[in-house]
Amino acid sequence: MKTVADLRRFATGRSLFPSTTLEHAIERMAFVQADPIRSPARAQDLTLRPRVQGYRAGDLDTRYSSLPIEEDFFINYGFVTRELQVLMHPRSSLTPTASNKRARAILEFVRDRGSVHPREVDAHFAHGRVTNWWGGSSNATTQMLELMHYKGMLRVARRENGIRIYATQQHGDAPQGAAARRTQIDRLVDAVVSLYAPVPAASLSFIVSRLRYAAPHWRAEIKSALQRAKQRLDQVVIDGHTWYWPAGERVDVDPIDGVRLLAPFDPVVWDRRRFEMLWDWPYRFEAYTPAPKRKLGYYALPLLWRDQVIGWANITVRDRQIDAGIGYVSGRPPRDRGFKAALEAELEAMRSFLINEP
Repeated sequence: MKTVADLRRFATGRSLFPSTTLEHAIERMAFVQADPIRSPARAQDLTLRPRVQGYRAGDLDTRYSSLPIEEDFFINYGFVTRELQVLMHPRSSLTPTASNKRARAILEFVRDRGSVHPREVDAHFAHGRVTNWWGGSSNATTQMLELMHYKGMLRVARRENGIRIYATQQHGDAPQGAAARRTQIDRLVDAVVSLYAPVPAASLSFIVSRLRYAAPHWRAEIKSALQRAKQRLDQVVIDGHTWYWPAGERVDVDPIDGVRLLAPFDPVVWDRRRFEMLWDWPYRFEAYTPAPKRKLGYYALPLLWRDQVIGWANITVRDRQIDAGIGYVSGRPPRDRGFKAALEAELEAMRSFLINEP
């Protein structure tokens, strides 16, 4: 009989696998969510740190062009393996299309130069400014480049000071026939479940519905894909809740040891519903919460001790040393033997990660 404690060990043990190379870690995850806030580092770096040996903040940016990955939108924006990206494209139902004169002209411009900075495109075409999704003013060229990137006409070749440098891209044909299409959609579902498993039923519906961003051209078929997944995935009912995970995986995994400071968008943390069901307290990301209303802090990192998330930490670096403001759900640190030494080791690992020294 499975218990919530079994699922906690399963959730942490399968996601926080033994540290490996950067390429192998991304291959295993298939998707790493990105976020531009640096407090103390970008989300993608904080997510990769406990999974990659000797990882330092900024390593993903530095090595991006040499890795078999792409920036793209999966269920959120981030970094995907090329195998996963192939499943999402071509996004044939979207504009701009090849018949769009402006898009065609930009595509030829980028192709002639190999790769371009958005300001080069703007200087050449002088497209002016438009109202963006948030009601503010955006550069029309930047918006068109972003649309062409999402459509799959362009790719991010690299970044310069955080700015996307674009190159052309061309995807293959869409799967032919209903059976091939269903197979491809099911592989997308399996990828998202693999990343966030074990998944409670309500969360499964939510994360699968977000595949409308990965494959907007198939959004009408996502509901039926969810029903197929519920038949295909392994599952168990605990306390009235059905949980799902990839078929054939063993739930009875060994617990991990030590302390981990996790990113707010780490796969262990990302699903706030699942988080509260597993650890019985509500973690909240408060970077966009007014300061007087924050309970955990601007960028609180969940604090994992073995298979229990027991608190959080707000990390800053001063004079090449870590300043860690730590809070505990119970109001005090655990008395478990080894916790203090494990926490000190994790803070030292975080310091090395942030200041880029071995």
